[in-house]
Amino acid sequence: MRLALYQPDIPQNAGAMLRLGACFGVAVDIIEPCGFVLDDRRMRRAGMDYIDRVAIARHVSWDRFAASAPGRIVLLTTRGDIAHDRFAWRPGDVLLMGRESAGVPAEIHRAAAARVAIPTAPGIRSLNVAQAAAIALAEALRQTGGLPRACEAAREEIA
Repeated sequence: MRLALYQPDIPQNAGAMLRLGACFGVAVDIIEPCGFVLDDRRMRRAGMDYIDRVAIARHVSWDRFAASAPGRIVLLTTRGDIAHDRFAWRPGDVLLMGRESAGVPAEIHRAAAARVAIPTAPGIRSLNVAQAAAIALAEALRQTGGLPRACEAAREEIA
């Protein structure tokens, strides 16, 4: 499983998603151009020292990324046609997150193998992109048995 960020424009969100990748042991693809310099101090601050513990692949364009994607590209979008918890995730899936300001263009929407959404209360537009990534990625890893087992190890130490 991988997490892909399409042309992120807010460094703090990118940093938070890099931290998410590190915590869950999931590689992160960054599809450029970004709306900031990738070594932005705000991104590093949001990702804390976890950024150095995540595998990051940079792609100069969507085409380069799409040509190298190792699995099914699953777009997380407010216009998804299935809820993230009802979608049948696979271990090789790539969870694609759109830009904070604009999502993804229509051609990328169409190129995704699936489009999933996180249900929200009526009248609410959307979640923060980093929060949405965490919710969807946790569910995908839960379904595929890919969640880290640190909690189980901690319980054994207490017992």
